[in-house]
Amino acid sequence: MTKIDTSRPETVLPTPSHTVGPFYGHALPFPGGGDIAPLGHPDTISLQGHIRDGEGNPLPDAFLELWGPDPDGNVSQIDGSMRRDSASGGFLGRNGVEFTGWGRVQTDASGHWTARTLRPGARGRSAPYLSVCVFARGLLVHLFTRIYLPGDDAALAADPLLSRVDEARRGTLIAEDQGNGTYRFDIRLQGEGETVFLEFQ
Repeated sequence: MTKIDTSRPETVLPTPSHTVGPFYGHALPFPGGGDIAPLGHPDTISLQGHIRDGEGNPLPDAFLELWGPDPDGNVSQIDGSMRRDSASGGFLGRNGVEFTGWGRVQTDASGHWTARTLRPGARGRSAPYLSVCVFARGLLVHLFTRIYLPGDDAALAADPLLSRVDEARRGTLIAEDQGNGTYRFDIRLQGEGETVFLEFQ
């Protein structure tokens, strides 16, 4: 949207930037958004963590979008993460069979989020990872990062992106194994322990 200066019709001024939230809480989150893995699939993992601001306070109104390949490293081309009833427009949920690789989760009152997905397979020379997009109050644009899973030190050391990240900050991209297929990945928007964010050009 642009604003026109009527005193000088030839001048067009840009509209000021605006934060991306927390205005999305009503329509964007959807039931089962974090249930990315089909029920009972043997390669299911659970991811959970907190989103915190620069002072370490939890963000109760942030949300994440997650994308990941299947265990063979293939990116799904299947629709169906947000199926709707064509008559009522109501949300039908996932079909429980197809893996779309995409999900959206909102943080709760304590800034906590959780999702279930399939363990991602490696693609090209990269170690297995999930792509993440963060939306939160105070952000003028959403942020991108990755969640790498621990366990294969050689693959992590050879990963083209991780090898370019300062060693002291590399750990902010690697989830913590909590056992039983559960991983913790906290996101810090700024300050001490700030998560490494990516810029796409």
